[in-house]
Amino acid sequence: MRKIIAVVLVLACGKVSFAQCGKAVILTSSKTEYLDGANTVQRTVDEKSTIEINKTEIIITPSNVERKMTGIIKADSCNWTKSFKDGKSVIKAEFVKEGEDARNATITIEGKEGKVIFLMEVAEMPDRKIRVLAETFEEKK
Repeated sequence: MRKIIAVVLVLACGKVSFAQCGKAVILTSSKTEYLDGANTVQRTVDEKSTIEINKTEIIITPSNVERKMTGIIKADSCNWTKSFKDGKSVIKAEFVKEGEDARNATITIEGKEGKVIFLMEVAEMPDRKIRVLAETFEEKK
């Protein structure tokens, strides 16, 4: 009986811990940092950005809507011990803009001590990374 209760508790805790995985989420920020290959900040832009992630795509919308990017998710992993606060998601996505070659990106969303950071690394641009500190990170309603 104790084993059954222990298994049920572990499964219940796991379901709560990974509650955000597989769901549509939205992240907002008001500052974008552009980094070099060594993660040194090259420039900072004050701009409102929204990043929406669902099961199949990621949509990045900066305040300049004309620079909106949509990527198709090719693979992802999700491991959060405390939903939207502590954990990590890694997304592999392909971004295609009309008239341009596809760009392959690795996106890492990491939460530590309640602070959530979004980092985008594009394989075709190894000397440039994009980082934003999330002001909000939650399930999309």
